[in-house]
Amino acid sequence: MNDHSETGYVSNYASANVPRRQLLKMTASGIAAAGIGAFTSPQAIAHASVTLGEKWDKTFSRSDKVDHRKVSFKNRYGITLAADLYQPKHASGKLAALAVGGPFGAVKEQSSGLYAQMMAERGFITLAFDPSYTGESGGEPRNVASPDISVEDFSAAIDCLGLQPNVDRERIGVIGICGWGGMALSAAAVDKRIKAVVTSTMYDMTRLMFKGYNDSVTPEERTRTLEQLSQQRWEDAEKDAPAYQPPSNKLHGGEAQFLVDYHDYYMTPRGYHSRAVNSGNAWTITTPLSFMNMPILTYINEISPRPTLFIHGEKAHSRYFSETAYAAAQEPKELMIIPGAVHTDLYDRVDVIPFEKLTEFFTTHLA
Repeated sequence: MNDHSETGYVSNYASANVPRRQLLKMTASGIAAAGIGAFTSPQAIAHASVTLGEKWDKTFSRSDKVDHRKVSFKNRYGITLAADLYQPKHASGKLAALAVGGPFGAVKEQSSGLYAQMMAERGFITLAFDPSYTGESGGEPRNVASPDISVEDFSAAIDCLGLQPNVDRERIGVIGICGWGGMALSAAAVDKRIKAVVTSTMYDMTRLMFKGYNDSVTPEERTRTLEQLSQQRWEDAEKDAPAYQPPSNKLHGGEAQFLVDYHDYYMTPRGYHSRAVNSGNAWTITTPLSFMNMPILTYINEISPRPTLFIHGEKAHSRYFSETAYAAAQEPKELMIIPGAVHTDLYDRVDVIPFEKLTEFFTTHLA
C-alpha cells in the first residue's frame, strides 16, 4: 500500500423518455442494449492511471475533527485502487476500522467519503475507495464493472486497513451504500475478516440486471438483452475498444421520480463530481453481462454469526432489495426503515442518515 500525504448507475441504463411503467419492466441491461451504438464518452476513457489529486475536491465540507490522507493499494487482480483514509484527530492506540464503498457509479468524493468522514468523527479509522476502473483508481478500459472484482475491491480495502499500525485487525467492518450494499454483503460472506456489515439504501446489482425492477423482466426479455449484448461484443472486438452508453442522469422530461432524484444528486452542486460515472459520464454498454450471470447474494446466510444492519428509506423505490436480503440473512440481523426517506436521502442527508445508529452498531459489534 502506498501513502499519499495531502499538502451513476441504474439511471445510466435508462432512456430519459421511457415511461415509468415500461421502465419498471425493463432490466437495466435491457435498456442499455436497446441503445447499442458507437457512443464513446471522453470522460469515460479518462483517468486511466492512478494520479491522485492534491486538493480537497469532495462534495462535502472538510471536518476539523478528522485527519485525512490519500492512499493507494492493489487488489488481488493487481489493479491499483485510490482511497481516502480518515482517522480521528489525536487518536491513540489501536482502533476499530471501516471500509466504505458506493454508490454504484459514484466516487469516493461523494457519499462514501461523507460516511467515512462522519464515522471517523465518531472514533473509527475509515477508508473510502474508488472501485476498479473508475474514479482515480486504475484499470482499463474505463468505467466498466464486474461483480467479482467489485467484491474483491472491498476485501482489498480490508487489506489496506489491516496494514495500518493503529488498526485492530480483529475489529474491522464495512459499509456498503446503494449498489455497493450488495457488494458489502457478498464480501462479508466470503471474507471472514469482516466482523460486521451495514448496508444503506441497498441495491443488489446482479438481481437488478438479471430481473429488472421489481423482478419484472421475463425470460424472453432477458434472452433478447443477452443476444444484443453478445452482438455488441463483435462491434467492440472489431474496434478494439468498448462502446459506451449515453451519458447518465440527463433528464428530458417525463422520467420516473427516482430518476429525477438521481439527477438531483449527481447532476447538481449537491453531489456532482466530474469523475463519477453517474455525473454525466457512462458505463460501457456490455457492463451488465457479468452481473446478469452472477447472483452475488447466494451465500448471504454465511455472514452469520457476524451481525448485519440493513438501513433503507420508507419511500425508496429500492426498499424491496433490503427487505428480501434481510429475510434471506441469518441472525443476528436488523432492518431499520427511515420514515419518509427516499433512496437518495441516504446518500448525503446528514439529518436523515442514522449515524448514531451506525455508531452504536459498530461500537457494540467491533468491541
